[in-house]
Amino acid sequence: MKINVDRSVIHYIDQGQGAPTLLLHGNPDSSEVWSAVIPALAGHVRCVAPDLPGFGLSTAPGDFDYSLDGMAAFVDRFVTALGITEPLNLVVHDIGGPFGLAWVVKHPEKVKSVVVMNTVFHADYRWHLFGRLWRTPVIGEIVQALTSRSGFTRELKRASRKLSRDQINRTYDLITPSVKKMMLRWYRAANPRNFTGWEEKLQKILATKHSIVLWAEHDPYIQGHYADRFGTKKVERFTDSGHWLPAELPEAVASRMLHFYKEAIG
Repeated sequence: MKINVDRSVIHYIDQGQGAPTLLLHGNPDSSEVWSAVIPALAGHVRCVAPDLPGFGLSTAPGDFDYSLDGMAAFVDRFVTALGITEPLNLVVHDIGGPFGLAWVVKHPEKVKSVVVMNTVFHADYRWHLFGRLWRTPVIGEIVQALTSRSGFTRELKRASRKLSRDQINRTYDLITPSVKKMMLRWYRAANPRNFTGWEEKLQKILATKHSIVLWAEHDPYIQGHYADRFGTKKVERFTDSGHWLPAELPEAVASRMLHFYKEAIG
């Protein structure tokens, strides 16, 4: 499905019925990362999973605002465009975190619950190697140009424990030249210092919400101690997964999420 949101055309999945549940993917992913989670959830909640602006099959203008305010504004416009008026369940992974968690800070009244997976919202975070390279003008473009399918596969195999070659190939096939440009723009706008003040506000909000962190332990990009710093009421760690938890252990993730939603009801 597609919908126009300002000057972006957003491709999204919309499956199931029940409480609206917004799933925001990471980099270099698309809504595809939720493809094995959604079928297990769709019998219980309405799953809405967009390709974020400039990623996957979605488009975005070259001047898309990737500031925290800009990303929060996009999420709010997307939810409004879909006609969702009730508080929703939010699920975030990787760069979906800054998009969704910034929206939580700006619009806490629109959020029913929050599930956080391996993402950053911390002012003292230091970028991983690829993040530092992508943030550097010229060097980032060179790294992008030299990244082959085989090199991409090696890196994702290193950073994950269970991603299949088919999963990796489907991800790589969606990384078009325009997606590469938007990846660089996102990373160059995403200075961890920008989280100063936002991080503290998020912690206070999530302490009052039905919230949980589901954290993959073998993540070479984000250190495990950050899992304890979102202000959520619970943190659960998965010892048999790398960075891409929802794609590596979809059955376990979906099962834990359904239990989490049932806890809110009961």
